[in-house]
Amino acid sequence: MIIFRYLAREVLSSMLAVSLVLLMIILSARFVNYLAEAATGKLDAGVLVTLLVLRLPAYLELILPLGLFIGILFAYGRLYLDSEMTVLSACGMSDGRLVSYTMASSFVVALLVGVFSLYLGPEGVRASESLLAEQRNRTDFETLKPARFHSLEKGAGTTYAASISDDKKQLRDVFMARVAPYIDDEAGAPNNDVAVLTAKSGETVIEASTGRKFLLLKDGRRYIGNPGEQNYRVVEFESYSQILPQPDYSIKQKRLTDGLTTQKLFQAKSPEAKAALQWRFSMPVLVLVVGFLAVPLSRTQPRQGRYAKMLPAIILYMLYLVCINAARGTIEEGTAPVPGILWLVHLAFFTLGCVLLVEKRLIFKRQRRDLSKLVGPNS
Repeated sequence: MIIFRYLAREVLSSMLAVSLVLLMIILSARFVNYLAEAATGKLDAGVLVTLLVLRLPAYLELILPLGLFIGILFAYGRLYLDSEMTVLSACGMSDGRLVSYTMASSFVVALLVGVFSLYLGPEGVRASESLLAEQRNRTDFETLKPARFHSLEKGAGTTYAASISDDKKQLRDVFMARVAPYIDDEAGAPNNDVAVLTAKSGETVIEASTGRKFLLLKDGRRYIGNPGEQNYRVVEFESYSQILPQPDYSIKQKRLTDGLTTQKLFQAKSPEAKAALQWRFSMPVLVLVVGFLAVPLSRTQPRQGRYAKMLPAIILYMLYLVCINAARGTIEEGTAPVPGILWLVHLAFFTLGCVLLVEKRLIFKRQRRDLSKLVGPNS
């Protein structure tokens, strides 16, 4: 039991350190992307942390298997390098006991990954996608910042507001410059005319019957004409409203299935739902398989160095992920050669782990036999 606690502590501490580094890298990259969208007004800066927190279970679902795999390689690689594994083997710890101790730790991680993949991850994806859709479907006027000029609709116009209320509904001292058909299409203005509009106040209103959003401006003037010519039209108004275009933000089908609860995936019949369901159940299995694979891959000779087999092991892990992603893709497209192709991939890599483990034992026995021949039977 002491040996088990020692090995588990070494593996889990290494896994935690690796997972934290990987998590910081992913969160930093995602935060930079969200920050760029916030700088352009597509996202509110106040929701950035919320988005990262909601995405955290989905990130951990993918990070923990890799963290466990690298953690076992680091921990056991150090034990082999310091000859601690040799001492443990001399004290009677067989390869079977080492595998069983490793799988016990891997089983705990698999349970945690199962909670993330089956419950917390889908809830986080659904909530984050809903929040992103709400943010990105805001109109241009809901993304304005006070006392700053903003380019609207890919440079088609410019707008300015001296002050904006906290709910983004009330604007003061509004200035707009746009192509005339957008503002004054009822007057039949030509496309090269420019409309400049000023108003003391403005607000965003929603039509109850249709749900369309309008910008209602009050106490202002409208100037329409072609730059360089004198035939400008000036119109004063007490109130003026215009329809606000609704941005189109569509969620991909894969994101839709990733945001569904596991119970709803059981009820769905689409290939995408079946692939997402198998993927969620396969993530805990992935943890167990990579934990089993890491045991023979971590064995190194003292002269080889701690990181001798790190690169081949990482390549093997990446191949594993590519294969299960390809299997999921065939299920989504309905072109899978067999219904359980995803589980066949797991079985294939588990079989590979068995082969590596048996090969390791054969090499160890051959080394002991060669050593006994060199020493001699009477030594």
